[in-house]
Amino acid sequence: MSNLVNVYALRCVLSCPWQKPVKGKRAKGLSLATRFFNPIATFSAGFYIFMQQGTIFEQPCLHHKLKYLIFSIYTNRIVNKNKLIAALLAFGLLTACSNEKQNEVAVAHATESAPATINYGVVNTYPHDITAFTEGFLFRNGQLYESTGSPSDLPQTRSLVGVVDLSTGELEEKVELDRNKYFGEGIVFLNDKLYQLTYVSKKGFVYDANTFEKLEEFTFPSKEGWGMTTDSTYLIMSDGTNQLTYLDPSTFEAVRTVSVKDHKGAVRNLNELEYINGYIYANIYTTSDIVKIDPETGKVVGRLDLSSLEHDALSKNPNALELNGIAYNPENKNVYVTGKLWPNIYEIKFNY
Repeated sequence: MSNLVNVYALRCVLSCPWQKPVKGKRAKGLSLATRFFNPIATFSAGFYIFMQQGTIFEQPCLHHKLKYLIFSIYTNRIVNKNKLIAALLAFGLLTACSNEKQNEVAVAHATESAPATINYGVVNTYPHDITAFTEGFLFRNGQLYESTGSPSDLPQTRSLVGVVDLSTGELEEKVELDRNKYFGEGIVFLNDKLYQLTYVSKKGFVYDANTFEKLEEFTFPSKEGWGMTTDSTYLIMSDGTNQLTYLDPSTFEAVRTVSVKDHKGAVRNLNELEYINGYIYANIYTTSDIVKIDPETGKVVGRLDLSSLEHDALSKNPNALELNGIAYNPENKNVYVTGKLWPNIYEIKFNY
């Protein structure tokens, strides 16, 4: 009977999860152990369950040695007092190592500071078409270009690319996609060509930058197309995840991907993009934030909170949606921002 109970205890202990601690199990089962097991078996059961509460199993080699030690106790390979004391000492040593590792991890996280807050000022305000579902926003040769999408539940919207008249907010159309086939997304100019993404069709279009004649179509590796910018060499696109993909502008093959993260982890929902002075600025979909990204590391090094502009837009048009649109004007060094169905474009100034 005694051997049978010990075998059952061994099965219980060795069948416990080995990789992750099981919360709330420290006390559970100990009353049964003290009632039926011999003192050494009872100690080993309690000892093992207690160990599961720590992080010792993050160290696989130590974990397997401990597993063997418990097995030895249960199979009566270790029954004398001296060896049991040695086991206790080993426990203390392992716990110290585990605590040291925890402290190292805590220090590492503490050194990862939050992105710097970037303060800004509003320089000017311009009208914006409240039927424009903004997806792309940029300056070229002193003119502000905008691309728009066309959600099926907003029949007034169209998938366009055009030049914004800052005095009226009207869009001078240059390109229009069939809204029954395509949902227009981000745009960028590079090497006298205009590149345009679409949302879920995995298709992009290339136009002559001066005549807007369509030159070719292309596919891209991401599941979806969102925002686009360039570092003057590659096309850089977002897809709604935390990934930025660099595309060769001739072959459209991915040459590099960058994972964007801050002190809390992955930064997802990257949307409209703008490359300014060696950094990538990105709208975060469903928020009023713009993040400043180091393209070499993917680390978010700065953040702008434009919630006051969003509130202003909503006060003027209750149907206004998310902030989306970042356009850097190299002539006056200011940045123009807007959003989907916003009534205004805001010219802002900040240290970038």
